Amino acid sequence: MFPLDKPLVMGILNVTEESFYAASRAFLPEAIAMAAKSMLDQGADIIDIGACSTKPGASPIDEEEEMRRLGSALKVIRDIAPEALISVDTFRSAVAEQCVSEYGVQLINDVSGGQLDTRMFDTVARLQVPYILTHSNYDNKKTDINNTPTTSDNNIFQSTMHSLAQSINTLHLMGVNDIIIDPGFGFGKTLDDNYHLLGHLEELHMLDCPLLVGVSRKSMIYNHLGCTPEEALNGTTAMHTIALMKGAHILRVHDVKEAVEAIRIVEKLKHS
Repeated sequence: MFPLDKPLVMGILNVTEESFYAASRAFLPEAIAMAAKSMLDQGADIIDIGACSTKPGASPIDEEEEMRRLGSALKVIRDIAPEALISVDTFRSAVAEQCVSEYGVQLINDVSGGQLDTRMFDTVARLQVPYILTHSNYDNKKTDINNTPTTSDNNIFQSTMHSLAQSINTLHLMGVNDIIIDPGFGFGKTLDDNYHLLGHLEELHMLDCPLLVGVSRKSMIYNHLGCTPEEALNGTTAMHTIALMKGAHILRVHDVKEAVEAIRIVEKLKHS
């Protein structure tokens, strides 16, 4: 596992037309190179590349197309920044394996928590690659893993904790030791669920795994504030500050510079 002595910033790079935030998208090699270089120059510790959108209502692209997009982007980034720490955002084990074996990807970010591909846990165990385990209230009657329920879960924190603990135990028994947990803000949770979970975020440290928080420009911000994703940077920074004060180890973000600055301020406060 990479050092986590201070919070890290994971920059989001989407090589898909379906991503909910247009500014995070890049398709052509020149645009991909420019976006990756910009994030690294601004202080990103990790680049998280995704090719299959999980926004509400999106239909997943097929596996071949996902790998084609990822392969093109990974080649570009490896050419310009061969030592960069790269994560791939995928729920497909075959895609994860190819990205690790062919492009040296160092981290797998599975927003389904192993629910959409039962081979994922076996794959990361065999590859011995750090794995981001996301909690998702996935409804297997739908193709949409980012569905929004109509009623809140009064036990959202307890159910999230229980689900993550079970998966962590399974992964440990399979030989996976480098696990990062993501409570999955927005994945099968109402607005109130998301804020309840944020309010209890520090209690997830009981699971004894590094904690990743991905709230950047999400609906829990822009729906609550009555704005658009493009107008949600201020709310995002407020969320990041709260998450850092509650001990988040990694922030997954669209706006690297602002996240780096939030970390610098919170770290200064903690050590004053």
